[in-house]
Amino acid sequence: KLRRVFTGWVQRSFQSTQAATASQKTCAAADSKATSPVPKDSPVCSYNEWDPLEEVIVGRAENACVPPFSVEVKANTYEKYWGFYQKFGGQHFPKDHLTKAIAEIEEMCNILKGEGVIVKRPDPIDWSVKYKTPDFESTGMYAAMPRDILLVVGNEIIEAPMAWRARFFEYRAYRQIIKDYFNCGAKWTTAPKPTMADELYDQDYPIHSVEDRHKLAAQGKFVTTEFEPCFDAADFIRAGRDIFVQRSQVTNYMGIEWMRRHLAPDYRVHIISFKDPNPMHIDATFNIIGPGLVLSNPDRPCHQIELFKKAGWTVIRPPVPLIPDDHPLWMSSKWLSMNVLMLDEKRVMVDANETSIQKMFENLGISTIKVNIRHANSLGGGFHCWTCDIRRRGILQSYFD
Repeated sequence: KLRRVFTGWVQRSFQSTQAATASQKTCAAADSKATSPVPKDSPVCSYNEWDPLEEVIVGRAENACVPPFSVEVKANTYEKYWGFYQKFGGQHFPKDHLTKAIAEIEEMCNILKGEGVIVKRPDPIDWSVKYKTPDFESTGMYAAMPRDILLVVGNEIIEAPMAWRARFFEYRAYRQIIKDYFNCGAKWTTAPKPTMADELYDQDYPIHSVEDRHKLAAQGKFVTTEFEPCFDAADFIRAGRDIFVQRSQVTNYMGIEWMRRHLAPDYRVHIISFKDPNPMHIDATFNIIGPGLVLSNPDRPCHQIELFKKAGWTVIRPPVPLIPDDHPLWMSSKWLSMNVLMLDEKRVMVDANETSIQKMFENLGISTIKVNIRHANSLGGGFHCWTCDIRRRGILQSYFD
């Protein structure tokens, strides 16, 4: 009996040792794989807004929904559309309009491919699904504007901690694309996800008209507080080592400071401001289109424009937009005409209907690629908004010294 007990103990000990050894080998192999060097040729690399464009993400209008009319939505939209949000919040945008917008963006993608650009698209998602967190409940909006949620700096993709509750789960549409880029060697960073608790918003933000909003913005008062970091990626515009940002209704100082610390010391983040009654996203107000070349909205002058002039930059005032007054712009202004996408220093994608700005570019020696996305504009963005440039052929330089 003792012999059988001893023999059994030896066998179990031997089997346990074998299992432990096998486990150690597996973990060692996994550790080796996890710490293997990152591939040199990252599929993600973009330092500015104008180097030759090689790959881009283009958003989707499919299943786009009107966001619920919450305090942060009210502070970012024009009063003539408030009734629209109150009536249709949580429902899909008008079907006929969406159908036309989808067709326009498909044509835009085909034109980009024809220009030699690789095009990636986010996954289609049902944005009408209701969701609830411990702090709020909402429905979704869309994955139409990748520029709002994704910022590429060098070989890094940064997911923005956006401020609208309707956009809390928007990242899900882009996850597969970003995982693919990560698996091929790109860096992937997600900024701290905000709780979007009531404390992030001034629930009593006193706004009854655009005039009220203008006064509040001039006083540095916004609907978002400093409760936690938040920012939309579209409030940042890149020029090599220098990145410019505005404090807006969706981007707070905590969010800017998070980016400043995250990108230091290789990049310098500069805060600039504008005479703007509705500061939300910088690229229809201040759009850098080349080395030392910037479009500056004449209706929203930059308070720090002399810094650019003293640095030798050329500041161009784009012409007044031609879009008709009766065209619905639920989440944007007519100045989407200057929200252009540079394919390189000498090619620009521009609205086919905006002949005045086409002529401006041609006078600058920049050829225009004309595309009609008028119905897509209604969802809140122009060419720059509808895209996120993933790879541009260029190197990191300083253009502001």
